[in-house]
Amino acid sequence: MAVGDPSGVFPTRGGETNRPAHLSEETVREELNRVLASHEFRTSKRSQEFLRYVVDHTLRGHADLLKERTIGVDVFGRPADYDPSEDATVRVKAGEVRKRLGLYYSDQGAHNPVRIELPSGAYVPEFRRADPLVSPAPPPSEGTVAAPPEPLRPQPKQRLGPRMVAGAAMLCFLAAGVIWVRTRPGNTPLDQFWAPVLTGNAPLLMCAAYVPVYRVEPDSNLHPRPEDFVLLNDQFVGGGDLVAVSRLTAMLTRLRRPYRLKVGNDVSFQDLRTGPAVLVGYSYTRWREISREMRFFIDATRLPLGITDNGKLTSWSLPKLPPDRHTEEDYAIVSRVFHPDTHAMLVEVAGITQYGTDGGADLVTNPDLMAEALSDAPAGWQTKNLQLVLHVKVISGSPSSPKVVAKYFW
Repeated sequence: MAVGDPSGVFPTRGGETNRPAHLSEETVREELNRVLASHEFRTSKRSQEFLRYVVDHTLRGHADLLKERTIGVDVFGRPADYDPSEDATVRVKAGEVRKRLGLYYSDQGAHNPVRIELPSGAYVPEFRRADPLVSPAPPPSEGTVAAPPEPLRPQPKQRLGPRMVAGAAMLCFLAAGVIWVRTRPGNTPLDQFWAPVLTGNAPLLMCAAYVPVYRVEPDSNLHPRPEDFVLLNDQFVGGGDLVAVSRLTAMLTRLRRPYRLKVGNDVSFQDLRTGPAVLVGYSYTRWREISREMRFFIDATRLPLGITDNGKLTSWSLPKLPPDRHTEEDYAIVSRVFHPDTHAMLVEVAGITQYGTDGGADLVTNPDLMAEALSDAPAGWQTKNLQLVLHVKVISGSPSSPKVVAKYFW
């Protein structure tokens, strides 16, 4: 495109910048800040990082570096030798960014002076100026007598021509399309993960594992004996498990899905047969026996605490776990199965410690994380049972975004 193209496109190709004189880099960056602060992007950190990265590289004249592999390494932390044909994370995220940009400019950014677009099939953004508004006529200068307005004359009624009718129909079609996009049910990998669980009208059973806490009787005894310790069943929940439950219930509230909340051993086998259930942090509860039959299982009966694969120990363990369970890493399992014993859909989210449970709940409530986790899932995974093994780094007492280290579909 030649400089001064009236379309106002501001792309960068092969390190050369074609920039209309009226569109400065500062103007584009101001528009980028407006987009990133919008509701459509504020709720997705990964979408913000993706858009900021491609816009910045384009403005700096490095658009030739915007390849799928480069974006995967720089933005999503993929290894340098990863295979984009087997990992669709960048393509999935680019499609989501295009959708978010479309929603933003159909509503909040409809009157912005500049538009940022990501053409289909490309990672180099384009910057377009909005159609200029018609300026009002200047007032008459001093000493100039304004001409009197012409008297109104009756105008003959005009009939709408075929072009005007077609234009009106097109506007109605576009408006209907925008409304449909904003109100249609979601079809992201996260929606597909939960779809088999949230079918029907039965309330979802949300079960939080209890943490065994002992109380000393009597309280004033300075040298308690073993018989002085009283187990307080079903009264305490781990901090990470509580955060996980809050993430899940917030998602169900947004979806307007009814649910019931129970703790620990208050959950019976009959409860699990009445409808879909989500089990959060199952290490101490008797529903542990239900999950023992699955391929991946958190075995808390032997050291080091870790995840087994068909009963065999794996490297997904915590050999240096201190007594206070404050660790720098954790592992977790996310399972979604139609259980043959309960004849109902069952989701389990559990870590070796509370950090893993929190990280697992982050995965099953975050569209970006779930899209990344299932980017290479086999065809038809939406109707299969599945298990995901996650690794979570713990930084300053908080879990980071989980990374999938193993998957199983059947």
